[in-house]
Amino acid sequence: MILNICFVTIKLLVLGKKKNRIMELLYSNFPFSFHPGQAIDAPLSEAGLQQAEAAGRYLAHVKFTNVFVSNMLRAKQTTETIMKHNSSCSALEMVCDPLLIEKSFGIAEGRRLQDVKDMAEAAGQTFPGFTPPGGETQEQVKMRFKEFLEKMLQQIGAEHFSERGQDDSSLPAPSQATPTEGKADDGVKDIPVHALVVTHGAYMCVVVRYFVEELHCRLPLGSDQAHVFSLSPNTGLCRFIITVRKQDDEFILSGIRCVFIHRGDHVKRRS
Repeated sequence: MILNICFVTIKLLVLGKKKNRIMELLYSNFPFSFHPGQAIDAPLSEAGLQQAEAAGRYLAHVKFTNVFVSNMLRAKQTTETIMKHNSSCSALEMVCDPLLIEKSFGIAEGRRLQDVKDMAEAAGQTFPGFTPPGGETQEQVKMRFKEFLEKMLQQIGAEHFSERGQDDSSLPAPSQATPTEGKADDGVKDIPVHALVVTHGAYMCVVVRYFVEELHCRLPLGSDQAHVFSLSPNTGLCRFIITVRKQDDEFILSGIRCVFIHRGDHVKRRS
């Protein structure tokens, strides 16, 4: 069985000191003043809602079969907005999973971004790989994601594998689309199973590194490593095509390819 997974990455946009002004650089690596982590379960700002609407319009014609989302408020609001624009989602259940919540930054949650960078420098480490005291390590986040991935594959396999049989054993040919710009249906022609997964920025950094370094995910032609391992823009999109095989009573990932990563041109079109 061949499965398309579209990840949407959410960050918390921060309201600035001046009334009705968003102090957020749309394509900066993190929000302007602080990193919320798990501690701040705030709703989307007006800018965040507008970007979720842009993502919803962009993905409106992708026929999703499954929807998974972090149970943090900003992720659920984004998912609801995307589903509102997509008729294929009208009968789908939005599965909220705490395994998808943002990485915990421990004592640094709610602190200024520069404070976190200073803490990392003082510890002789680099940001965002740095783990503040009380925070989650990269390995802990990876184990959370691996548990989610296993759950998702078993659910999707049970729901859709019998429909496709076992003859779809190879990954489709690489798309000619550029990694950061293109159409919403790039790489998904004739693939009937589409999962929408909405999660968070630092979490997604760990996911991408796991896919590339441990699962040997094939990247789009011309991909730049610095871009691949960077933090995604708000509502940035990553698409992965995976193959799943059935072994006894379990569904196992047998191949993975990235169609595009950290795509944000839907937001640029809105601007």
